[in-house]
Amino acid sequence: MAKKTTSRSIILTGTEQTDEVGRILHAGPLSVELDGGNLRYLRLNGIEVLRAIAFLVRDENWGTYVPAISDMTVSQRDDGFSVAYEAICSRAGQSISYAARIEGRADGSLDFHALGMPQTDFLTARTGFVVLHPLDGVVGHQLKVEHVDGSITQSEFPEQVNPDCPFRNIRTLSHEVQPGLWVQVTMEGDAYEMEDHRNWTDASFKTYIRPLSKPWPYTLAQGELIEQSVTFSFKGPLPKAGDLGGTQSNLIKVGSAGTERIPPIGLGVPPEEVDAALAKTDLMKLLAPKFLACAYDPRLHHGVELLRKYRDIASHINAEVMLEVVVQSVNEYENELMGVAAQVRQAGLKLESVAVCPVGHLKAVLPGGIYPPAPELDDLYRAARAAFPEIRLGGGMFSFFTELNRKRPPSQLLDYITNTTSPIVHAADDRSVMETLEALPWQIKTARRFSNGTPHRVGPSGIGARDNPHGSTYSQNPENERICLAKMDPRQRGLFSAAWTLAYVAELVAGGVDRISMAAPTGPLGVIYRGTDYHQPYYDDLPEAIRTTAVYPAFHVLSTLNCASGSKLRPLSIASADKAAALAWENVEGRWLLVANLTAAEQTMKLSGVSTKASVGVLDAASFAEASSAPISFRERSHWLAPSRDLVLDAYAVACIFDQ
Repeated sequence: MAKKTTSRSIILTGTEQTDEVGRILHAGPLSVELDGGNLRYLRLNGIEVLRAIAFLVRDENWGTYVPAISDMTVSQRDDGFSVAYEAICSRAGQSISYAARIEGRADGSLDFHALGMPQTDFLTARTGFVVLHPLDGVVGHQLKVEHVDGSITQSEFPEQVNPDCPFRNIRTLSHEVQPGLWVQVTMEGDAYEMEDHRNWTDASFKTYIRPLSKPWPYTLAQGELIEQSVTFSFKGPLPKAGDLGGTQSNLIKVGSAGTERIPPIGLGVPPEEVDAALAKTDLMKLLAPKFLACAYDPRLHHGVELLRKYRDIASHINAEVMLEVVVQSVNEYENELMGVAAQVRQAGLKLESVAVCPVGHLKAVLPGGIYPPAPELDDLYRAARAAFPEIRLGGGMFSFFTELNRKRPPSQLLDYITNTTSPIVHAADDRSVMETLEALPWQIKTARRFSNGTPHRVGPSGIGARDNPHGSTYSQNPENERICLAKMDPRQRGLFSAAWTLAYVAELVAGGVDRISMAAPTGPLGVIYRGTDYHQPYYDDLPEAIRTTAVYPAFHVLSTLNCASGSKLRPLSIASADKAAALAWENVEGRWLLVANLTAAEQTMKLSGVSTKASVGVLDAASFAEASSAPISFRERSHWLAPSRDLVLDAYAVACIFDQ
């Protein structure tokens, strides 16, 4: 055990960086959360109607600046509220300042105005307002779009995830929240357009300034005034005042097992983590993934030696291997694939499946953009069949669902399609990361439709970005903070990742995906500790003998989920699915239920369908030290609590309930 006291923040999220909840402001029936100068969770009598209104400044690689805010004044009055502040975004050689003013009135209407002034020539991919519509109560609902030229489009928010921009040249959006209740948002400053944020697992539709058809990045000239505004109002009968909840219990009902089974759950193996994984054989056996998703990229000079190491890991833990092959050649891909197949045979590596993706498809291409040179997918897949006969063939993207949706493969030639995800593409705060879970079912439904039901595999996925298809590399994170598109996210080492991992897998299982692969053995995406070139609070301070077997909390959740692979799925329902996640199954040992608290506050869960004889073991802040520093004994020793149908879970805690 570590001798020094470990802070609760490190235990929960792996970082001392605060993730504060903003101040709630009211204007008549409207409530908003003021968060860092922007607005979140616009609600009418407790019903969320907009997810956010924000003025954002992005760099040329789409990274979002954190503005330095000064002179903020906030006034909450009986008849409304007002907010005003100054802000500046800067880096070496360039900066932009802006003044913001927000007014909320007694009738529930709101104005958000920004006046910007570049202090130097300022290179940006986008600077201006973003409006987010949530998914619940919005998907499939009526939408009226007033365009810049005054024309009107009567439509609805799409149910299928739209790979393009569903609406362009927008001035005003009006949507029906409930029968007869319409919310109107008018946006000034330039033409706006909407993208389906579910592509990146964001739980929203995003409407933003400056069409993507215009060149980017672009330069804002020094001294050029930028003026933009967003106005919010509503018409129609208001919903009854809602209770946002606080301390009420969350009911989880578990049913009887049917014929559906939990799919195989596996582990990603980045090439740079192969040697570390081989050095952790005992822990890898305890983790027990059913398959390994192994990467092969000729640009990195991968060859027989790497393939032999994949073989050795798989042999040690009795796991199948899914090989992900990047295809470099545009014209000689047949010979290239035959060469990879020969190396696989030379290495003695037995494959369960192989997925192929050309280099030209690894990076994001905006709608209407031109893809880099790549083989035609029909020809590439036929060549892969010839190189790897009698082995399951996959295609799609090794990057995000966005790219899969925009470059839909000829699935009739494939045994499965594939993509991965990351919840920190556009926002990296804790609540936004958990909210991305809402988008997963829509991705799965959309993929099933455009692939005509071809099996869908997802992963390897984790909180951190496996890759960044939008830039040359993933974001660096030297200060151990929450940063968009970073490969190293500190929450991977905390209880947060344990809860998120369960919720992520539970959503994919409910959606009926074919296989799921998570994280990595070690490293920034891993679940087993190894020393790195970045600081890992708590773990780096463990005695050397303990560090060799230390794990992150997600290790225990993933190990249990791996054991659930192939078991009969038990259906369940959760009263407040935004606050808790659960997965239930049945096997020869008995009936199992995993439950996670997805919030930073303690929760009480009421369980239905669980006997009074069930035992409950909890992974939480109190058990963190033992679970992380002595994982083998933690899992072997009984950690059962007194049986109860009421389950009290601390922040991001996970409970394992066993019912014989």
